[in-house]
Amino acid sequence: MKEQSSLRYAWYVLGILLLAYISSFIDRQILALLVKPIKASFGISDTQMGLLMGLSFALFYTLLGIPIGLMADRMNRKKIIGWGIAIWSLMTVLCGLAGSFWALFFARVGVGIGEAALSPAAYSVISDYFPKRKLATAMSIYNLGVYLGSGLSILIGAAISSMIGKENIQIPFFGEIFSWQVIFFYIGLPGILIVLLLQTIKEPKRKELDSDIESTAKATVAEIISYFKANKTTFLSLSFGISFMSLASYAGIYWVPTYLNRVHGWEAQKAGVVFGLIITVFATLGVLSGGRYADYLSKKGVVNAKMKAGFIGMAIAVFCTIGLVMSDPNIGLIFISLFCFFAAFPYGSATAAIQEVAPNNMRAIFSAFFLFVVNIIGLGLGPLSVGLLNDIVFHDPLKIQYSIFITQFTGCLVSAALLFVGLKPFVRSVDYLKKHLTAAPKGRFS
Repeated sequence: MKEQSSLRYAWYVLGILLLAYISSFIDRQILALLVKPIKASFGISDTQMGLLMGLSFALFYTLLGIPIGLMADRMNRKKIIGWGIAIWSLMTVLCGLAGSFWALFFARVGVGIGEAALSPAAYSVISDYFPKRKLATAMSIYNLGVYLGSGLSILIGAAISSMIGKENIQIPFFGEIFSWQVIFFYIGLPGILIVLLLQTIKEPKRKELDSDIESTAKATVAEIISYFKANKTTFLSLSFGISFMSLASYAGIYWVPTYLNRVHGWEAQKAGVVFGLIITVFATLGVLSGGRYADYLSKKGVVNAKMKAGFIGMAIAVFCTIGLVMSDPNIGLIFISLFCFFAAFPYGSATAAIQEVAPNNMRAIFSAFFLFVVNIIGLGLGPLSVGLLNDIVFHDPLKIQYSIFITQFTGCLVSAALLFVGLKPFVRSVDYLKKHLTAAPKGRFS
């Protein structure tokens, strides 16, 4: 009965963290539907647009992730998350006041700084609330935020865009802004309500997975480096494997609405609604299915279940990228929907995999390293790669589908290969963790 009550509260905590993650992705992904008005307002190229979408955000999001991960292994994780939400919400509002490309660039940097605080701490909190047998499912639900937030950002952007005019707007004390910038006020300010909601949850005790042993020790930098070296193939293949999955996904999330608009002549609102629904439905089902499948394999005794689920998803996603080069947009969207499903398949299980091979006092830092690699390659280079290919290789805005296809096909292929390479090392890392915990001196856990 006590476990049931404990799990009910764990699901409540997970719900609030999911809400925060959805909010973060709405704030970061909203630019996907604003390509045309931003380019028109600031007179920028596809490459510069790619910088705004990815690298501006990813720059400090990735660099600050590791020190914040170290903090989350030592300090109150709830407070870290709360400050992060407040910062990214404020910086999103400032995007609505930016009067130039560089002002918007640095406001996006600020959004990345705030959002760097969320996931390393959230992964650690979730691992302390859920038993190992439910961890992949719990992580999958948390990572629904990636796809719900991405889909909702496009849907919300489409809805708000249809309600605002084309004339510039006067803001008291700040002066004139472009009409499309109002969207940033609508999506940024509600973040403050999530900060208040976060105050209703408790900071959990730090425990090893499936153990009542409380972890009170703080890992030294030397211990973290030593543990990484002993398991480097696992951490590197998992982190870089998911980073190339992320590169393929972000290339589509940010540029498919533009492809539908440029190549097939769809109105921005129609492209946003259709693609937003595809991401919301198919990617959400994909990440949930991936987590449930990984938990199913775990129950059957498959030690590398979480890594294996990711590999299967990416191996299938490679073939789904063909939808982008089809002449019929309706048939193409069927394959794009399948791509969204299978590309999302690895994400929930992969984040759970990190927790399964790292001791409690190193979980947040290894999660931060994972996110560092995933976001610097995926978010930093995914949207940018499409812009560069379009500007430098094809020199034609109407060739955008080939730029997206090349980026996605390459990303999925490399991701599947790396996850396959990590299957056997992951088994060794699970065994290594058991030996590490057994060998820990008395007093390291209490």
